[in-house]
Amino acid sequence: MKRILLIFALMLSIIPSLSFGASDNVYVIEISGEVNPGMLNYVRENIEDANNKNADLILFEVDTLGGRIDSAEKISQEILKSKVKTASYVNTKAESAGVLLSISANSLYMAPASTIGSAEPIPNTEKTLSYWKSLLETTAEKRGRDPKLVAAMADSSIEIDNLVGKDKLLNLTTNKAKELNFSDGTMNSRQEIYEDLGLSAVNEIITVRKLSDNIIGFISSSLISQLLLTLGFVGLVVEVITPGFGFGGFLSIVGFSLFFAGSIISGSTTSFAIIVFLLGIILLLVEIFMPGFGIFGIAGIAGILGSIVMASTSVNQAIMSIGISLLITTIIVALIIKYLPKRNLSKTLFLGTNLDKENGFVSSKEDTSYIGMTAKTLTYLRPSGKIDIDGKMLDAISEGRYIEKDKIVVVLSVEGSRLKVKEKEGE
Repeated sequence: MKRILLIFALMLSIIPSLSFGASDNVYVIEISGEVNPGMLNYVRENIEDANNKNADLILFEVDTLGGRIDSAEKISQEILKSKVKTASYVNTKAESAGVLLSISANSLYMAPASTIGSAEPIPNTEKTLSYWKSLLETTAEKRGRDPKLVAAMADSSIEIDNLVGKDKLLNLTTNKAKELNFSDGTMNSRQEIYEDLGLSAVNEIITVRKLSDNIIGFISSSLISQLLLTLGFVGLVVEVITPGFGFGGFLSIVGFSLFFAGSIISGSTTSFAIIVFLLGIILLLVEIFMPGFGIFGIAGIAGILGSIVMASTSVNQAIMSIGISLLITTIIVALIIKYLPKRNLSKTLFLGTNLDKENGFVSSKEDTSYIGMTAKTLTYLRPSGKIDIDGKMLDAISEGRYIEKDKIVVVLSVEGSRLKVKEKEGE
């Protein structure tokens, strides 16, 4: 009996010491900056880690203007299926895609002077808006929040009496969100949130983004992916109008490679898009070395544009990206053509060497009868290409700048097996 009492007393003495050292493990995941595939990888990995280690809470600290809808949807799904209890803390702002991420958690808290709302999708097409709005409403219903409030944050046509008028997007302040029971409380710090959720002796695990997540986020961000696409187009055009493989080709490879890499990593597309793109490039190269513009050129352009559509989040997004890229490319190439001849680098675009006899260029067959005759260009002269004289396809080189296809030219001289030509005035 004494032995039993001794063991019981020993157990009572050990229990307080065990409970004294206990703590609640909380994973703090930062939702800041643009919502993109880099953020998706970072959030997904840490949610999995928290679930595997049976954490007591995952707290998402939100400060974002939004980002990609596809990434936001996937992050939301990761939050919704978490076995560990989740809470979001809007410490500054939760705009656009940030709204979806904030309402995906079990609890939603806001810091003083914070805002949540303005979640209109870009591009705001009827199809995109309908899908995005339904996604917000469904998520709000799952977490017991008013779906009409989140719908008004995305759709400016929704009116709510004494809250938001027509053609305005709903944006809630901290106090208004609490008044409407949209948030679960106003908190000055994370510690206040832990206390409200009944957690004590909290052990915070502050998560940090890996370098790979930052790189993925950088190349797949909206602005950078647009710049990469533009870089690819600029490099491609410069390479086409310059002889040999040079700097333009290098820029094009870098731009398009990183653009497609970002899309594949983000899950927006597969390697099939790259295959279609490469096929388009090959067809364009075939067209360049063949007279006239035909099926190869059309198929090549279709392949390139089609691959970009496949690598984009939507057709509307692809059209907008392609339009912006081509506009910028046109401006840059026009500036190159206008100003480059005034510099030494003009030799990369325009013929700077006279292929005359004085410089040692001699041909055993020079038909001077072509001098003064008119011809039609079968290809672009960049500066060399093909022309047609009385049904004969002959090699020609422009006088100094490139000449478009189907233009009338005059033969100035015969230099070896090539005819030197210039565009006929008035044509």
